[in-house]
Amino acid sequence: MGLGVGLIGSGYMGKCHALAWTSVATVFPDVKRPRLVALADATTELAQRQAQAFGFGRGTEDWRDLVADPAIDVISIAAPNQFHAEMAVAALEAGKHVWCEKPMATSLEDATRMRDAAKHSGRTAILGYNYIQNPMIRHARTLITEGRIGIVNHIRLEMDEDFMADPSEPFYWKSEKRSGYGALDDFAVHPLSLLAVLHGRITSVVADMARPYPERPTMDGGHRPVENHDIAQALFRTDTGASGVLMVNRSAWGRKGRIALQIFGSKGSILFDQERMNELQIYSTDDAAALQGYRTILAAPSHTPYRQFIPAPGHGLGFNELKVIECHELLQAISGNQDAHVIDFERGLELERVVHATARSAESWKWVEL
Repeated sequence: MGLGVGLIGSGYMGKCHALAWTSVATVFPDVKRPRLVALADATTELAQRQAQAFGFGRGTEDWRDLVADPAIDVISIAAPNQFHAEMAVAALEAGKHVWCEKPMATSLEDATRMRDAAKHSGRTAILGYNYIQNPMIRHARTLITEGRIGIVNHIRLEMDEDFMADPSEPFYWKSEKRSGYGALDDFAVHPLSLLAVLHGRITSVVADMARPYPERPTMDGGHRPVENHDIAQALFRTDTGASGVLMVNRSAWGRKGRIALQIFGSKGSILFDQERMNELQIYSTDDAAALQGYRTILAAPSHTPYRQFIPAPGHGLGFNELKVIECHELLQAISGNQDAHVIDFERGLELERVVHATARSAESWKWVEL
């Protein structure tokens, strides 16, 4: 039998985790089918309903029941940001493996506690940076490693969505200070995770954050001040000497799921946009002058692990498929595979340090060294 799974949270990302746990052994026959033991959510009624819908054995309103259950080996955490640290540390101290959604935590102290708990437990603990699992991102890493675009000298990272673009959208927890800085840790961690697997580490940053709507309406007809920032931008330098730009906005009308990368090198460049996630563009000066121009590479079975899902090119993968790949990589890491393609709590803490350094820079309007 496969590992016993407990899921905390059954909303948007909780359902993504459930789909991944349900599908992983079908897509990747090298792992045993997990046992869906229990699901926890805010009320017993909700938890039991979602447990039945998702295929879990039981539902409970107390997530600590999952931590204490000896039948559960790994816990998926898909609860709001401010609960990640308490849940992850408790699970790790109970000897469970952990798959926690991003961002890691809402404070650097909590993120450090999570990293320390993972280190002391000896268990596998990873973060939900599923965009790094895209076969096109893996192919981009191969192209960069092989020197196809030469020495990288400039990187532009963007992430935009419009789910908070409407000023009449009611206030909810993502605008609370306790959920984090706003777009910086809710959003920026995703393009930062791509940078982490494609090209080195950020060593210094200067930043600014903005609040386009100072307040939002409440459900009772009043208004409440927005406590964090929906827009953030920064200039940065990497440990290789490359310069970079980071821009994130969760109030950008017309953008639905855009993570745009532009990576410029001495011999060419690579472009990627998550809204067209099955495509990668490359420009290479190795091409004959008359043929130079951006070439579009379409995802195909030759791009690992696309073939596990579809045997033909051009059909394309989606967001949930990336989560299935991430689940497989988690299981590989648990089994001892040192080459598993994941961002564990150690690497995740590095991203959190960038986030908090960027926030400090925005407060002081000065360069901050990491």
